[in-house]
Amino acid sequence: MSDRVPSDSDAVDTHRAHVETVGRTARPRVPVPEAIDLAVGDVIRLSLEGDTYHTQIAEALDGTPDIRGAFANARLARTPNEGEDHLRPWTEAVGLSAGDPVLVDVVTPGFKIGLRRPGERVVYEATDAPSGSLADIARDLDG
Repeated sequence: MSDRVPSDSDAVDTHRAHVETVGRTARPRVPVPEAIDLAVGDVIRLSLEGDTYHTQIAEALDGTPDIRGAFANARLARTPNEGEDHLRPWTEAVGLSAGDPVLVDVVTPGFKIGLRRPGERVVYEATDAPSGSLADIARDLDG
């Protein structure tokens, strides 16, 4: 089942982070706030102000989880060198650069989060996470 839920709803848990870059590159990354229960390696849905993609939670140099890409599907999120990354084009299109704040919305815990600029209101499609067995089948088909 899927419902539409606005980012300012009580059903959405919002956290503040800041855009950073990976090493000396201009490639953006967004640290996952500690209060969000995601682990390195998790593949989740990622909304960039309403457009849905997939991302695999990466590991920063200090061992903390972060978001480094936004891809068309889960398989491409697991193999980012094969697909088009939409995170950098999004940050550039909305004028975000290193040091700028970004809001991280938990839409469906452990399954879908959203990124948006402070002051922007987004309406998300809040899709229920698949059951464990369905997620395993999908992972097998993607891999």
